[in-house]
Amino acid sequence: MSAGPHPDWLVPEWDAPQVRALMTTRAGGVSTGPYASLNVGSAVQDEPAAVEENRRRVAEALGASLVFLPQVHGSKVLRLKPEWAAPDAKVPKADACISTIPGLGCAIQVADCLPVLFAAPRAVGGAHAGWRGLADGVLENTVQALCEAAACEPGEVQAWLGASIGPAAFEVGADVLTAFGVEPRADLGPAQSQLFRYQPNVAGEPRWRANLPALAALRLRAAGVTRLSGGRWCTYSEPSRFFSYRRERLSGRLVAAITLA
Repeated sequence: MSAGPHPDWLVPEWDAPQVRALMTTRAGGVSTGPYASLNVGSAVQDEPAAVEENRRRVAEALGASLVFLPQVHGSKVLRLKPEWAAPDAKVPKADACISTIPGLGCAIQVADCLPVLFAAPRAVGGAHAGWRGLADGVLENTVQALCEAAACEPGEVQAWLGASIGPAAFEVGADVLTAFGVEPRADLGPAQSQLFRYQPNVAGEPRWRANLPALAALRLRAAGVTRLSGGRWCTYSEPSRFFSYRRERLSGRLVAAITLA
């Protein structure tokens, strides 16, 4: 029986009675200091017992066993196995996963990167979409794996974009634009300027502000997913509510999680 999410956490507003999903904020945990209070990251020097308890609370709120991926900013997608939910399980490195087993949930950790949750008729999925993963096709790969597992079309999939660093705060260099096939110029065209806004840094060096949710939405629509929601929260600009690696460096991790009910 699910305990339900903490009142401060984010819950997708979509039509998917077959799934339960949420994204945590900093509220509702037991960690202290820079990790206060709901840090789920096990590799950020927080107390292991606190991380374990925080993860337990998220799993209880969702009413599921959760698999936390060893994320590497790539584009690999795993189909979850029940044994991977064990605390000492050796889960393969990946940045996305799908589940077709009720009660076996996907858990995506972030601290500025964009988490994307997917609900299909008979499967769920989650993806860790920083700019590297986005450019490398992590969302397209997740949609393909989800549709194959659920025997459905992309148009039947709903996608929810969680909290990430927002377009006013995400400063990037020319390499990021190049990774998305955009020529790094100051005078970008109307369509490209919705994704990248030219803004030199204080030293006058060329920099742009990248819009992760818009980049993700563009990729998802191109993959045939048109039922999109979320993507309106900025982790960087709300320090009391969200962890942000860019803002703090010594930072906890949030989690977006989903399971078949």
